[in-house]
Amino acid sequence: MKRLTFCLLLLLLLAPAAMAARTPLKVISKDPYVSALVIDADSGKTLFEENADAEVYPASVLKLMNLYVILDRIEHGALKLDEMVQITPEAAKIGGSQVYLDPKEQFSVEDLLYALMVQSANDAAVALATHIAGSKEGFIALMNQKAQELGMKNSHFNSVHGLPPSQGQQPDVITARDLAILCRELAKRPEALQYTSTQTRGFRDDKFIMRTHNKLLSRFPGCDGFKTGYYDAAGFSIAATAKRGGVRIITLVMGSKDRKVRDAKAAELLSKGFSLVPPQPAVAAIAPTPAVAQPQQTAAAAVINTSAPPAAEAVAVPVTEAQQGSAMSSLAKARDGGWGKIFIGIGIGFLLCLVLFGVAGMWKKNRRGGLNTRF
Repeated sequence: MKRLTFCLLLLLLLAPAAMAARTPLKVISKDPYVSALVIDADSGKTLFEENADAEVYPASVLKLMNLYVILDRIEHGALKLDEMVQITPEAAKIGGSQVYLDPKEQFSVEDLLYALMVQSANDAAVALATHIAGSKEGFIALMNQKAQELGMKNSHFNSVHGLPPSQGQQPDVITARDLAILCRELAKRPEALQYTSTQTRGFRDDKFIMRTHNKLLSRFPGCDGFKTGYYDAAGFSIAATAKRGGVRIITLVMGSKDRKVRDAKAAELLSKGFSLVPPQPAVAAIAPTPAVAQPQQTAAAAVINTSAPPAAEAVAVPVTEAQQGSAMSSLAKARDGGWGKIFIGIGIGFLLCLVLFGVAGMWKKNRRGGLNTRF
């Protein structure tokens, strides 16, 4: 507790000097917002837009690009979630939203990812960037490279945390349309939504409880991401997504003057998106094809490997009506021909019997006549 109080006092003392070292920026925030965009995540179709190509300052929404770069490296095996990250003095000195990292500490990549997304910790952003790329500048180069690969043509990053630029630096710039491209890619990754949907999580053995700044997670049914951002010149921004009835909608509200107005507009536009895209029917499981009834088999014939493919000659071939008629006609002819041969055979046999009886009768008659002549 003493350490936390000391850190807060130190921040208050350093705040005026830090503000003086910042590059002055023109306030761009408006009421209700500078720009807004609603898309169907699956098709990418634009459902609503207003000044979607206007350049804005993303503030901490920029950390979504950090998340994308890190998850991409994990996917390609260049980084592991359980890999330990040594905290640097530079990371420990970053102000704004933080988890108060200390150079004596080490945390896993996964722990720092939760700090990045839930607490929006700027010190976690610097620690991860330095660990992965060797320096903030190296990681910024990775961020801009990925932005170009994704087709985010009107975006440029100059920091790893989204804070207002230091003296002599340029601000981070993005558009709602470009941000929608990034959000759509993140929505394809369940692991990304795992981080952005978390509302509270313990850090440093639960000694520090992190809480999300995205109030829509608890207020808008189906909301599971993504990220909020704010500083004075940038205004309040949010990249939000929700899924209902098999439909995922992504909404961007950038540069609002008021946080509550930003959240209300984001919820309104999410609802508008769902009203424009009909729910998708649940994909039913494919029912197995009914087995064709087969003639009864003997016990010996039944012992067959049913997993083996049927022999080529066993494949059923469709038979036309003409072929069926021809077959029936041939069968009838075969039957008629068979009976005819039977009757002919019987007739010939009967005639042969008559001939034999006649010959036998004549032979007996001649024999009697011969006996009468002898005696």
